[in-house]
Amino acid sequence: MEITGMKLFAIHLPLKVPFVVSYHTYDYMPSIIIKLETDEGIFGYGEAVADEHVTGESWEGTYQTLKHTLAPVIIGCNPMNLEKLHEIMDKTIYFAPSAKAAIDIACHDIIGKKLEQPVYQLLGGRYHDEFSITHVLSIGEPNEMAKEAAAMVKQGYNSFKMKVGTEVKQDVMRIRAVRDRVGEDISIRVDVNQGWKNSANTLVALRSLGDLNLDWIEQPVLADDIDGMVDIKLKTDIPLMIDEGLKGTREMREIIQKRAADKVNIKLMKCGGIYPAMKLAHQAEIAGIECQIGSMVESSIGSAAGFHVAFSKKNITSVELTGPLKFSKDVGNLQYDVPMIRLTEKSGLGIDVSEKIVNELSVFQDRVQ
Repeated sequence: MEITGMKLFAIHLPLKVPFVVSYHTYDYMPSIIIKLETDEGIFGYGEAVADEHVTGESWEGTYQTLKHTLAPVIIGCNPMNLEKLHEIMDKTIYFAPSAKAAIDIACHDIIGKKLEQPVYQLLGGRYHDEFSITHVLSIGEPNEMAKEAAAMVKQGYNSFKMKVGTEVKQDVMRIRAVRDRVGEDISIRVDVNQGWKNSANTLVALRSLGDLNLDWIEQPVLADDIDGMVDIKLKTDIPLMIDEGLKGTREMREIIQKRAADKVNIKLMKCGGIYPAMKLAHQAEIAGIECQIGSMVESSIGSAAGFHVAFSKKNITSVELTGPLKFSKDVGNLQYDVPMIRLTEKSGLGIDVSEKIVNELSVFQDRVQ
């Protein structure tokens, strides 16, 4: 089998409400959808959601990387040779993980369709039957965040990921307001997105949060400050998760050696796709570290890819792949049974993609052969 061409679509995914994190407010999510074609008539879909603040990639730059740099070197390759494909991409361009993730995901979709198996069967088979879905609370006023959380509890959600990371005192008020509103039996995870900057600010915050029974605090310090995470971990009993600080195997090795986190957040867009994500999960497994599969707010394509990784590994114990629930229009039909997610036995990524909607949401598009 050979890859014979790539269609590229630069799209804007419309959000139901703005998505607010410590470093940006999103009115829509810019994404790139690719369709890889093969000489056997089998095709696969992939997705790249770039983030300048996390991977250093822009939407426009990632599109150009796929069109001019990566597509030319993978056309003619066998999509089933994943190790070799990644070597070719890595030799062609340094880093560019979301661009590589799009190709990796599309290749897995092709392999699954070729073998008539869901992608998780390519990764060791299904381990988990289902995952609980966490509702993400964007940064807002404390009372508004608490009100939204209470409404989501009525819809069946039993866990929340709170986006914070502006000013420590205000963030503490946000977290306390949500806990007071939803009670003690609901899980709360706090994602700072690097917003507290350093260990000193983080420790000030944690002294005010110790009684709130939080599941974990995610990435309170700047991404490269692994030593700052070590310092915090030594001084608190609230579990810590690393997100932006983990991109690939080198960072995972340092996290393990320094015992810098209790849990790590693996994202396909940070590491380069399904194949590299599995390597990170294996590293963490050897070290006895639990993992989460997170997202950059992808469509059904990228979200489905993340779920296939999550469902296949014992040490992946939580997921945060809720992009399709946030969009007023999506390119695929990934099905959620809120507050749970369960995967089907359909081959490949297990979703249908509407090219009509892809074209409707496209800002520009190309084809490379």
